[in-house]
This record gives sequence, C-alpha cells and structure tokens, in this order.
Amino acid sequence: MMMMGRTALSYEDYVLSIQRFNLVINSKPYLSEPYFFRGLAKFYLEDYVGAASDCDKAIELNPFRSDSYQLRGLCRVNRKEYELASGDYRKVVELDPMNKPSRHNLVLCCMEMKRYEEAETELDNMIRLWPSDAESYTMKAQVNLLQGDTVQALTWVDKALEVNAYEGQAWSLRSMIDLQSGRYEKAEEALDKAILQKPRESGLYINRALARYHQKNLRGAMEDYDTALDIFPGSYLGHYNRGLLRAQVGDDNRAIEDFDFVLEQEPDNMMALYNRALLLDNTGDYQGAIRDVSTVIDAYPEFWTGYQYRASVRRKAGDIKGAEQDEFKVLKATLDRRYGGTRPQTGQQTRKQSERNMEDFDKLVVADTEETVSQYANEYRGKVQDRQVELSPEPMFVLSFYRKNSEISQKKGFHALVEDLNNSGLLWRTLYITNSEQSLDEESFRLHQASVEKLTEDIALHPDDARLYLVRALEYYMVYDLESAMKDIEKCITMDSSSVLGYWTRAQVRAKMQSVEVQESVSVQSESLKPKTDRRIAARSLFADWQEAARLAPDFVYTYYNIGTFHLHLEEYQAAEDAFTEAIAREPDFAEAYYNRGIVRIKNGRVKEAVADLSRAGELGLYKAYNLIKRYSKDEGK
Repeated sequence: MMMMGRTALSYEDYVLSIQRFNLVINSKPYLSEPYFFRGLAKFYLEDYVGAASDCDKAIELNPFRSDSYQLRGLCRVNRKEYELASGDYRKVVELDPMNKPSRHNLVLCCMEMKRYEEAETELDNMIRLWPSDAESYTMKAQVNLLQGDTVQALTWVDKALEVNAYEGQAWSLRSMIDLQSGRYEKAEEALDKAILQKPRESGLYINRALARYHQKNLRGAMEDYDTALDIFPGSYLGHYNRGLLRAQVGDDNRAIEDFDFVLEQEPDNMMALYNRALLLDNTGDYQGAIRDVSTVIDAYPEFWTGYQYRASVRRKAGDIKGAEQDEFKVLKATLDRRYGGTRPQTGQQTRKQSERNMEDFDKLVVADTEETVSQYANEYRGKVQDRQVELSPEPMFVLSFYRKNSEISQKKGFHALVEDLNNSGLLWRTLYITNSEQSLDEESFRLHQASVEKLTEDIALHPDDARLYLVRALEYYMVYDLESAMKDIEKCITMDSSSVLGYWTRAQVRAKMQSVEVQESVSVQSESLKPKTDRRIAARSLFADWQEAARLAPDFVYTYYNIGTFHLHLEEYQAAEDAFTEAIAREPDFAEAYYNRGIVRIKNGRVKEAVADLSRAGELGLYKAYNLIKRYSKDEGK
C-alpha cells in the first residue's frame, strides 16, 4: 500500500495518494514515512498548514530524516514564516552539509529577514563547496544590492557570468543596475540575454519595456508589455504602463480597458482613475470623465490640475456654472503655482508604485523595490501546476493502455510485436507505445484491477503461458503496483528468454521504480544526497534490459531513444547523443529523438547543430521546438 501511494504521488494523483497513506497511517501509526509523503501530497495541493503538520509528526517519529525538515521549511516559506523556516534549513545542513538547495533557501531566508552578514557567510560556504556554481555568485550580488553596494554587486555579477555566461538571473541583475544608472541601451542588451534564459518571466519584459521607453522605442515597449501580460495577465505594472503608452499613441479605448483592469484590482487608485477620466473625455464620455475626476478631487482637494481639467470637461458638457466654480478655485491657487493649461514638468519620467503625488499621474510606474531575490529552491513541484521547465527533454516511451492527445503525428508508436500482442485476444484494451502517459480515473483504475483478477484466473488455468504474465505485469503497472509487476515480468522472462517485450517492460517497470525513488530523493533532499554515481550503478540493470531488447529486435527504435533519454537525465551527454543518433538512423522521422539530441547539443555548447535538430523536430510536428530555436538561434555561430 505504501508503494502504491508513492507511485500515485509520482503520477500526480495526489488525492488517491493521500487515501493510500491514510490507510498506512491507520494500520502503522508509528512509521514516519507515510506522514512525510502525505505531507508532500498536501504540499502539492498547496495545503501548507496541513503539510507542515504532517512534517511535525514525521519529525517527532524520526528526527534524523532531513527531508521532513526541508519540506516543512518550504511550507513555512510559503507562509512567510522565515525565522522558523531558517531553523528547519539549518537543521537540514546540520544533518547533511552537502545539501545545496537547503543552503540556498537558508540564504534567502536570511535575506528576507535582512540578516545580510549571515547570508554572506553562508554564501561563502557555498562558494567554497561549489566554486563552479554561478548561482552562488549571483546571490552574493543580490545581497550587495540589498545593502546598496552597487560596485561590489557588479563584481559578483561579472564573476557569475564568467562561470556561466547563460546565468539568466545574473543578466537580470546587471540590467537592473544599468536601469538604475540610466544606461538604458546596456540594460536592454542584458535583458535580451536574461529573457533568452527565462522566457516566461513577465517582470523581465516589463523592465525591458521601461528601457525601450527611455530610448523612445514605444513600439518595442508596447510589444514587451503585451508579452508580459500574455504570461501574467494580472500584472498591475503591465496594465498601468501599457494603458499610459496606449494613451500616448491615441489608442484610447484599449487604454481605458487597461485602466479598468487596474481599478478592478485597486478601486482606490486615484492615479489610474484620473488617467481614465482623461481617456473618457477623449472618447466623448463627458459625464464619466466628470465622475472620475470628481472622485479624485474629493480624495485630493488641493489637486489643482484636476480642478482645471474638470472645468474644461464641464464646459464641453454645457455646465458653465460648474466650470466657473472650478476655474475660480484654480485662480486662487495661482499664488503658489501658475497654471496655463499645462502643469509643471519634472525631469523624471517614472515614479515608484507607492508614490501618490497626483501631479505624477502620467508617469510610468516602477516597482518600489526591484525583484533581486532568487526563487526558493523547490524540487518538490515536479510537473504540477504551472511550473516552467527549461530545456526539458521529451519523456521516455512506455507500453500503456492510454495516451494523451499529442502535438506529434501518431504515425510512429508502432511495432509488429505490440501489434501481435494486441491481436492475441489477451488484452481488453489496445496497447500503445507512447511517451504521453495518462493518469487513470477512478473507473479505469477499477477496470484494471478487475483485469488483474481475471488474468490471475487465466494463469491458474494456463501456468506455462509467458504472455499472460507479461499482460498481468502491464496491468499491475497501470494500477501502480510495481512490485507485483516486477515479479510477473521476471516470471515471463524466465519462461521465455527471447521475449523482447518482456525485457522492454522490465526496463519500463524498473525505470518507473527509479523515477519514484529519485523524484522523492531530489524532491525532499537534493540531488546531491543521492549521488549520480549511485544512480548510474542502479541504471545498469535498465541498460542491460534495453540492450538485450535491441539485440533481439534491432528495429525497435524506441529502445535506443529510451537509452539516450536515460543517459541525458544522468548528464552523460556523449552517450545520450550516440543513442539518439542511432535511433534517428533507424527512424529518420523520429521527432522526439531530434528534439532530445538538440537539448544535448545545447548543453554541450554546440548551438548551431542543436538548432538544426530542433528545426527538424519542429518540422516533424513537435512545435515547441520553435521556442528553443528562437531563444538560442542568436548563439547559432557557436
């Protein structure tokens, strides 16, 4: 039951996994492990309080398990309990000094609490332990910036980029420093590089829009605001500043839409209300303009520009008496300031978001504090919700009764051995070769369990039929009972040592077992806690099965692809490239193999060859390859 819960967790079936862990806890309440994994499932569902409570119990039962402290630390970070979270991360480091994600998060907690000396001390330790990790140098720069030391921050940014020229956060920091110093062209260049590495971060586009605006590139700035809002439609800065730009170019109706959005989020935002009044006036809605500007004047009774403007609109609307009253108030105010239809202008073109001087209503808005802090290291999240994984390879192929709709043509996913099994009458559903597995719903889960029972009866009648064990192994795989699946597939291979699908399925089950184990290890501790050498040793059995399947059926191209993908996950790039090349040689239209080989070549710095592979993958229907091409084609000469 514990294994089934963990497997359901890896399949992102969080509710089902919680049910399984509940059964384990009810029967064995003295075990810490089910509390931890139930907390992990709750964390995925963003129940941080419940997850932390389960971690408390897990720690009570086993205070030496570092992953429980690490998960509780993330829960506390999400609740902004930084003091408590830092205590958890210190405990993790005490138990495991080589846990990089926890040291990273400890630094960020210190930064949140403005304990900069502690943050720098911990970063010095990280640099000593991992001198080739650019992120540590970038975080040193962040700490310096928070202390106002721009010169030292630039030194650390340069060091980070010296270690890794593709460090997106370092380029982001450099752009921020350039923006603050008025070096807008350099800021734009740095933001171009940051966006190449972090294309789904809306704040980078907003900053680049500001840099372009200062260079009089309104079209480019508008494009950046559009992109930022496509990524994060709820951005206040994006809507407000785009509204101002739209007003400048005469796109009044769409500018009104932007300010409507801002006012829905912040009904008391007088700056946005006044800008909307100006736009309503331009579009002929005089009563709406008077309504909005009157609200602003009520909030700021000495906003003389507002009176003057309302007088103008009232005259257009035929309210001469009201206009004269406003004009008289403005006349009295000329003792302090003279108004001649315009207001005094300052040299500044922007204002802080928190500033509320109504005379700055038409200035672009910048955040009160620049976002200089890295995101918390969180390897728990896997594929859930909206996480963007950069340079993520396509998954391995498996045998499954279900497949998701794919963006790729389904002309592949075929082999005679699988077709023969489908035609054998042993299966109640069609078996596919797919790399887009689909989680089971409750009804499908029940049907597969019933199929296991039926196959058990068939095996009792025909105990010498190896195919029955193969089919039941696949059914066990579908209901996440990997241990039973492994027993059946071992039986199948013992009975028929020439079974290609037997070896392939055993590798598939072993890969899933390792995936669950590694995901948990990476999730709750860090990859450094499970050294890659151990993973490579564990992978030998998988490679042996795939190699035997390839020897028995050289035309089963998915075997070479899986070998390459597994090497890629182990960061064995040359072996991965060789395997993908073999797969492509046997199947020239193998889009996923081109895509993954492109990723390998990017990681090896051979961008030109990578772009060629990605182009072929896109041509064959894997359209997301074009996103990588766009991001990396500037480095194509390498």
